[in-house]
Amino acid sequence: MWKTILRRILLMIPQIIILSILVFVLAKAMPGDPFTGKVTPQTSPSQIEALKKAAGLFDPWYVQYFRWVKNIFHGDFGISYQFKSPVLNLIASRAANTLWLSLATVILSYVIAIPLGVIAGRHENSKKDKAIQIYNYISYAIPAFVFYLLGLWLFGYVLGWFPTSGSVSVSAGGGLNYVFSRIYHMILPALLMSLLSTTSVVQYLRSEIIDSKNQDYVKTARAKGVPEKKVFNRHILRNSLLPIAAFAGYSITGLLGGSIFVETVFAYPGMGLLFVDSITNRDYSVITVLVLLYGSLNLLGTLLSDIILSIVDPRIRIE
Repeated sequence: MWKTILRRILLMIPQIIILSILVFVLAKAMPGDPFTGKVTPQTSPSQIEALKKAAGLFDPWYVQYFRWVKNIFHGDFGISYQFKSPVLNLIASRAANTLWLSLATVILSYVIAIPLGVIAGRHENSKKDKAIQIYNYISYAIPAFVFYLLGLWLFGYVLGWFPTSGSVSVSAGGGLNYVFSRIYHMILPALLMSLLSTTSVVQYLRSEIIDSKNQDYVKTARAKGVPEKKVFNRHILRNSLLPIAAFAGYSITGLLGGSIFVETVFAYPGMGLLFVDSITNRDYSVITVLVLLYGSLNLLGTLLSDIILSIVDPRIRIE
C-alpha cells in the first residue's frame, strides 16, 4: 500500500504544477490592481506606477510565475499587499480557526447523518423515512448563504443564544475561559454547516441499507435463523457504512475550502473570510496561494478517502 500511496503522491506533482499555472494566470487576469486607490487619496499616478513596477506587475506573466515559484522553493510565498505581512504567516494565523471549525462540522455532520440514514433505510417508506427525505430535499435545495443568514438572524439576533461574529470574545482572557469562548463561537456556524452537509451521507447510507437488505448473504442469514437485530448490525449496517467511510477524506479537506460562505456571514476570521477579502482587495499573492492550497487539499482528500476505505475494509486495496 505504501508504494501505491507514494505513486499517487508523485502523480499529484504535475497536477499541482498545472493548477499553479492556471491559478497564477487567472489571478493576474483579474481587473484592477492592489495599489490603485489603496495608498492615499493624495498618491499621484506616477507613484502608483512606480509601486507596480517595483512589485514586478509590468513583467510578462511567465516571468512573474517563475519568480513566484522560485521564491516558494525558498519558503517565500510573497507579501500580502493588503495586510503588509508574509502570506504564509497570514494564512497560518487563520488556518487554525478554519481547521477547528471544519473538524467540528465533520463530527456534527456524521453524528446527525448516520442515525438519520439508518432510520430512513431500515424503515423504508415509513413516515420517519418520508420526514427524513423531506429534510434531505430542503437541505439540498436551500442556498447555503440564505440558510446561514437565517440561522444568524434567528439564533444570533432574535433569540440571542450565540454570538454573531468573531472566533473568541475579547473579554475571554486565557485558560479555560478562552477555550470555552472559542467553542461557543463555533457552535452555531458548525451546526448550520453540518445540517447542510448531511445530504449526501444520509442519501447514500439509506440507499446502501435498502440494497443490502435484498442481498443473498442477508437472505441466507435470515434463513439460518439469525436474529434480525444481529442480521442488521453485522451484515446490513457494516457493509452499508463502507461507502460512507470514503466520504471522510473529502469531508475533512472539502470543508476547509467550503467554509467561505459561513465565515463571511459570521465574520469568522478563517481562511474563507481571508479569501473573500483578498479577492475584494486584489491581493494576488494571497489569492494564488489560497487557491493552490484548496486545490492541493482536494487532491489530498481523494487519496485520504481511498486510504480510509482500505483500512475499514481490508478486502479493498487502493490501486
